[in-house]
Amino acid sequence: MPTSPDTRTVLAKFDVTDADLELVREAGRHLLPQVEAFVQDWYAWLRGHEEFDTFFGDADALLAHVQAQQVRHWKGFLEARVDDAYLAARRHVGAVHGRIDLPNLIYLSGMFMSDKLLRDRLAAVEPPPERLPEMLAAVEKMIFLDTFLVLDQIHATQREAAERAAEENALLEARSEALLEQATPVTPIWEGILLLPLIGVLDSSRTQEIMTKTLSMISETRTKVFMLDISGVRTVDTAVANQLVKITQATRLMGCEAIVSGISPEIAFTMVELGVGIGQIRTTATLRDAFEIALTLVGDGARLRPDAARSRPDAGA
Repeated sequence: MPTSPDTRTVLAKFDVTDADLELVREAGRHLLPQVEAFVQDWYAWLRGHEEFDTFFGDADALLAHVQAQQVRHWKGFLEARVDDAYLAARRHVGAVHGRIDLPNLIYLSGMFMSDKLLRDRLAAVEPPPERLPEMLAAVEKMIFLDTFLVLDQIHATQREAAERAAEENALLEARSEALLEQATPVTPIWEGILLLPLIGVLDSSRTQEIMTKTLSMISETRTKVFMLDISGVRTVDTAVANQLVKITQATRLMGCEAIVSGISPEIAFTMVELGVGIGQIRTTATLRDAFEIALTLVGDGARLRPDAARSRPDAGA
């Protein structure tokens, strides 16, 4: 992440010399008594823009607090002591503006108006200061410098927020994938038999994950029968039902017979109403029925896998 420039670098970039700072302080001797009136004029200008209602509305106490901060800032501005503390204060303001998502347009136009109001007040001083043109130029340099400090921090704050949001999104995606992985436990329960019990809500992304994981497991284990139990699924819509049909068709292409168990009366009725064509898919009402069919399909030589003994469907399934 880029580092913020130091005081010397900032002053050099805007060609603000010690002589310029002295000219700003000289201007301050004329303008300091007018700072509160200047701030009131600036807020009178802001009231003509929608951002005033957006950020202040009827919050009179907040408005008074911010105006007092503005008075302190412009007094510090006219004292022209640009040091690390000054830069830190302006960056703090930029961070606040960044967090409230202040539009660049209103900030830049506001700084333009600040420059205009200050220069107009300085030009109206009677009698005119001896070095008025030089003062006006020095004040303008300081306005540009001040604007950069705040705007640079606004961008930095927004960039950091975007990076944090990206990290949080990546973490959420990783957690979602982990949960999806846990929610899709394709398990070898018998030699040649895979079981996938589904619970909860099925959607397109989850059925796609089921397809990918199931086909991978069939390839790795040379499975002959795949049992998909949906007794724990509450509802099935057309898209999900069609996806389940595709899963069973894909397993058949890999030489594996698919059995969908746990078809509830509600889901059966829904699939008929939706006109979902189940073709030659084997379906059963219970997991026990599906397991008995699976044992017949794999033959008498099949045996229980030691690492999946706890998953064996029993008479109460």
